[in-house]
Amino acid sequence: MSPLAFPKKFAWGVAMAAAQIEGASFTDGKSASIWDTFARTAGKVRNGDNLDIACDHYHRYREDFELMAKLGIKNYRLSLAWPRILPQGRGSINQAGLDYYKSVLDSLQDEGITPWVTMFHWDLPQALEDQGGWRVRKTVDAFAEYADLIVKTLGDRVKNWITLNEIFCLATLGHEVGSKAPGSHESPAVVNQIYHHAILCHGHGVRAVREHGQRGSRVGIAEVSVVPIPVTETPRDIAAARKAFIASQFRVLDPIYRGRYATEYLRLAGRAAPKVQRNDFNLISLPTDFLGLNIYTGSFVRACKHGRAETLPLPKDYPSSDCTWLKFMPQALHWGPRHAAEIYKVKAIYITENGVGYNDQPPVDGELFDLHRRDYLRNYLCELQRAIALGVPVKGYFLWSFLDNFEWEDGYERRFGIIHTDFATQQRTPKLSARWYSRVMAENRIV
Repeated sequence: MSPLAFPKKFAWGVAMAAAQIEGASFTDGKSASIWDTFARTAGKVRNGDNLDIACDHYHRYREDFELMAKLGIKNYRLSLAWPRILPQGRGSINQAGLDYYKSVLDSLQDEGITPWVTMFHWDLPQALEDQGGWRVRKTVDAFAEYADLIVKTLGDRVKNWITLNEIFCLATLGHEVGSKAPGSHESPAVVNQIYHHAILCHGHGVRAVREHGQRGSRVGIAEVSVVPIPVTETPRDIAAARKAFIASQFRVLDPIYRGRYATEYLRLAGRAAPKVQRNDFNLISLPTDFLGLNIYTGSFVRACKHGRAETLPLPKDYPSSDCTWLKFMPQALHWGPRHAAEIYKVKAIYITENGVGYNDQPPVDGELFDLHRRDYLRNYLCELQRAIALGVPVKGYFLWSFLDNFEWEDGYERRFGIIHTDFATQQRTPKLSARWYSRVMAENRIV
């Protein structure tokens, strides 16, 4: 393998989520999600933006898939909107929602694009939130019903399933920090219980695929990580970074891969530890086929006294994007999958999201020279290729995102897409980064 090449059959793709692109928030029987409600709460989303129209992908998916195919994209990670399929979260089925996703999946097949379907990407039906949402175990039962339905109904069109997207964000940012929907500020005990309910739902997603998926179906989770990066690649700093990675995953990957909560986590949580029922971990730790990692940034770590991990502060002028949280740390795409492979012995890893948000200006004469995004992606991919060359089993990469879209609490100002979206006219314009990434995929190497 040449220095900048990737393995044969490496899966290159792009990713988007239903709530951020579809629009049609209350069309054809879809009910409100917690994000529809959150966006309508004053002061929660920049400029008061909402999801009502977004990229109008609900009506334009065929043209969007034609553009994907034109750029040589062979894999697309999408999500299903739970409230479009089960408006009350469970019970009565909205056939129009299921038919819509059948049409979406058929259109992808027509363009030769393989779907990677995320069951849940944050848009909890508001009806379930009104009954307690992630705080109550009834939501686990509702998700089990939803997972069974979508795999039974759509599983003939889908082989690659992702259970949940970024439990950290739905639990900590949504229910502790309050920066994402539903925007609540719960106690540590409630937040820990929310994590437990979410990983139970992951288990039900795996179970549903095993019971109802077509032959050869695969399933995993997509979890986010602010990756601990050893400040020097020495045994002491690497060991410290590994410890920090495990600690960051006490509530998600650790129980999924080890079938229990770590003693240290339970000690730290104390009385706020989650309540666990008999056989919970049998469900949570059902074997998966791959691990998805959403990686954008990291933190630099060094070993201090007794090998403890110390996170180093960043200078105020450290390179960043227009997202204040997204610092330029290409090494994260090396150490994230490497930590996961070495700690949890994962045999197949996919980078299910990686990208960068800027406040891009409109195209001029049909061109947008987003060299900052191209440079970010290129440097990150160089670090990913280095990990693969060292034997880390990374099998694919999904760029976030294909289109500029509704960027959660940042509304439409922050743009992650390699395709510029004019939200007034819905005109799509490929950026320089799209042309560059098209060539990377075609040649299976960094160019």
